[in-house]
Amino acid sequence: MEQRIVFHIDFDYFYAQCEEIRNPELKSKPVAVCVFSDRGGDSGAIATANYVARKYGVKSGMPIKFAKKKLEVVPEAVFLPTDFDYYSDLSQKAMEAIKQYADIFEYVGKDEAYIDVSKRCNGNFQGAGHIAQQLKNTVRDVVKMTCTIGVSSNKLVAKIASDFKKPDGLTIVPPEKIESFLDPLPIRSIPGIGKKTEQKFLEKGLETISQLKRLDVFSLNSDFGRKIGTYIYNAARGIDDEPVSERQEATQYSRITTLKQDSKDYDFLAKDLERLCEDVHETILEDKIVFRSVGIQFVQSDLSNKTRSKTLKNSTSSLEELKKTAFQLLRESLEDQKMLVRRIGVKVSELSEFSGQDNITRYF
Repeated sequence: MEQRIVFHIDFDYFYAQCEEIRNPELKSKPVAVCVFSDRGGDSGAIATANYVARKYGVKSGMPIKFAKKKLEVVPEAVFLPTDFDYYSDLSQKAMEAIKQYADIFEYVGKDEAYIDVSKRCNGNFQGAGHIAQQLKNTVRDVVKMTCTIGVSSNKLVAKIASDFKKPDGLTIVPPEKIESFLDPLPIRSIPGIGKKTEQKFLEKGLETISQLKRLDVFSLNSDFGRKIGTYIYNAARGIDDEPVSERQEATQYSRITTLKQDSKDYDFLAKDLERLCEDVHETILEDKIVFRSVGIQFVQSDLSNKTRSKTLKNSTSSLEELKKTAFQLLRESLEDQKMLVRRIGVKVSELSEFSGQDNITRYF
């Protein structure tokens, strides 16, 4: 059986690096790229910060007001609004360069991709290292951008490896080195483990992946449920069978439900709409997405459709903003609503990846 070799490619501080490419004078300054909310002023969150800003404690997902307080001692600090069209253009050019090296290419986000290189490397990790370095050089030539690459026999370990040496790093973990690589790492190095889960393990006196392996799968399933418990058990051992596979970029996220009874009562419809908003919001956080357009849909009693949407001033991932806009659209739609509503739905579109969500919400 052919030895599987997977790369995880992660662009370093992507949005801020894009801004440095556009304006090289920024490289020596603290730079924070911001997702401003519709409330105006400094309301919103940091999408990403360059490494100069990070030295002052500025992180992705941090409220803009907090970031400005941390950088008030640095008068040359720069806060920029997101420019998703520009970032998308650079990302597309970089991804086309990456595809040249892939047997199979999997798009994850504007700043992230997996590639399977098993065939072209013939199972040889030394050769894979040479290809990874060539890939990094090509990306630098094409878009003047650095990226960090993790190389291993599966997606899980490749992703952990890509976070090991940043920025502009390359970490190769062949199968025989997986255990010695993972064991000393903190438990939170496992993708999907956030502060709450980490805290549960710390309360048990478990800090490293090596210590985590003391727990059997039954204990983990008892604490976290079968799906997550089994994932943690396997991840601690570097086990991951998920293939690298082609994935299309989502254009919208939507949910729809059939009402318990046909109605055009605002309070009745708003309850279901609120639940749908929360469901969509959970998904966009998991996928690290911000949206700029919100829409609602009615399927009326005669099965005809009615839709209404609104474009926001700024992209956001705010549940409060999503609900507020959806409820506003619901009120407007009901003003001239003659037929009863049979089904109601909500959607978000004009999507962009927001790497800052990593630090706000994990999978569990």
